[in-house]
Amino acid sequence: MEQQTYMTTEELAARLRYDSRYIRSALKDAVFIEGIHYIRPFGRRRVLYIWEAIERDMVKASMAQKPVIPMAKGGVCYG
Repeated sequence: MEQQTYMTTEELAARLRYDSRYIRSALKDAVFIEGIHYIRPFGRRRVLYIWEAIERDMVKASMAQKPVIPMAKGGVCYG
């Protein structure tokens, strides 16, 4: 099993430089999906975010929005 980093809302807010209230109100259940980006250990109210899943999807979404210019030898240039 791969190592996962579990974080509280406050720890995630500090790492992403967002307000913890914004994470709770706007991102949780709209962008972050339970079971993928966060868990509720032992079925309780407390939420723990999974950093690796958030980082992976954050980068994936960022790369999907970049325009790509194909190059002659098969490479790409991000515009």
